Amino acid sequence: MRITSPVFVAATLAATFALGSVSAQAQNVRVRGTIEKLEGNSLAVKSRDGTELKLVLRDNVRIGGVVKASLADVKASSNVAITSRPRPDGTLEAVELRIAPAGQPFNSFHSEWDLMPNSFMTNGSLQTSVTGVDGQVLTVRHKVLGKADEEKRIVVTPKTIIATTVPGTRDDLKPGLKVFVAGAPKLSDGSLDVAAIQFEKEIPPPQ
Repeated sequence: MRITSPVFVAATLAATFALGSVSAQAQNVRVRGTIEKLEGNSLAVKSRDGTELKLVLRDNVRIGGVVKASLADVKASSNVAITSRPRPDGTLEAVELRIAPAGQPFNSFHSEWDLMPNSFMTNGSLQTSVTGVDGQVLTVRHKVLGKADEEKRIVVTPKTIIATTVPGTRDDLKPGLKVFVAGAPKLSDGSLDVAAIQFEKEIPPPQ
């Protein structure tokens, strides 16, 4: 087996990857939507289901712009976040692959996901990458609460969206751009306390 070289995608995006553990995600609100306006630390977002949300950006909020990447950017032991769906034979096929930037918070897990029906999220480290009949087959090692680490084999096809993130600022958060927040606690007034956010730079974050 050979390891694919060079440079999720930062992401996830950069931010993508401040994904919380499964239990933490259950306590937080995940945001996928479009920016309406930014006033100070308050970001108004319309979610993909049409709900109006108020996001309160922390003073030290991590902002990541989602940019295109390729399999050549995935290195051995890179942390990746892969959204996948099972084929009829049970094989996981990647819908999106995000490369987590080095040094960013990253939680390793595998669980059901809400990007689309019957989808899964696998956050883990790349072990191997080999060419298969219909795409590149990645082996990703992830944590399992209270058990030994496990591995998932996921097929990346030419249709898989591959991305990473680059650092951004509040000035990048313009109306009309898509944003993603992996998980934000709800404050007493109903607004969301946001520590990390991804925004559409070259391509949209996972919607």
